Amino acid sequence: MTLLQTGGAFVADFLDNAGVPAADAIGSAITFVVSFLVLYLVGKAVVQPLVRRVLNRRGLDQHARKPLLKITGILTVFVAIAVAFGLAGYGNFLTALATVAAAATLAIGFAMQDVIKNFVAGIFIFTDRPFRIGDWIEWDGNSGVVEDISLRVSRVRTFDNELLTVPNSQLTDDVIKNPVAKDQLRLKFLFGIGYDDDIDEATEIIIEEAENHEEILDDPAPSVRLVELGDSSVGLQSRIWIANPSRADFVKTRAEYVKAVKEAFDAAGIDIPYPNRTIGGGLELENVEGIAEPQAGDD
Repeated sequence: MTLLQTGGAFVADFLDNAGVPAADAIGSAITFVVSFLVLYLVGKAVVQPLVRRVLNRRGLDQHARKPLLKITGILTVFVAIAVAFGLAGYGNFLTALATVAAAATLAIGFAMQDVIKNFVAGIFIFTDRPFRIGDWIEWDGNSGVVEDISLRVSRVRTFDNELLTVPNSQLTDDVIKNPVAKDQLRLKFLFGIGYDDDIDEATEIIIEEAENHEEILDDPAPSVRLVELGDSSVGLQSRIWIANPSRADFVKTRAEYVKAVKEAFDAAGIDIPYPNRTIGGGLELENVEGIAEPQAGDD
């Protein structure tokens, strides 16, 4: 017999000797309350700080830690109630709970299957960390900056300042593109020059403008590849790298770089051609045998 069970029996005997009616029931209730408080306080003082330290070591954001700590608190209460039920002699709380849960599983399962799916997906987002708050992500034709991650949904602010509330299951079932997950991001841009232009000169200009831009890294070094022989142009693909990327950095750096290359091309007399289209053909008439040609002198 455990200490708490002995204490519960002592309380019941004490109340019974004092002539208190329903001494057993009151003793069990007191045992339950004391057991619950002891277990809850121990869990709050020991288990929750331990979980908090583990989450800190994994480097989770403050917002990501909050729901996991909340789950830990709920589990602490649940375990404290279950153990206190057994110590108070109320029977096996887990068995009773399982019976109730089994009876309600079918109805609840159909009603909450999407909620449970999104909840599990939220757990995977917190543990796998495919993205964090503040990251720029792209998925299924959408893109934006993550503002909030909860256990059911994530909220993403688009670049048009629209707020998208996305079920977490969509962000775990589909492919997520996170351009800012690493410290460096490669940008690519295709420059088209004329067939009569000097490829080596154009390549030198593209690389030189990349080296002159302070936001473009020297290591990895900028590079240019001839990737396309189009109908009216030769395609030179520039590959550059930027550090600590964000959506704003991506757009700003690329725009400044492309503008600088265009101005350098203009100064060097290198043309950026546009497609030319020639429309040909003729007009054919049918059933013209009965049409008489006008005679000279007719108006």
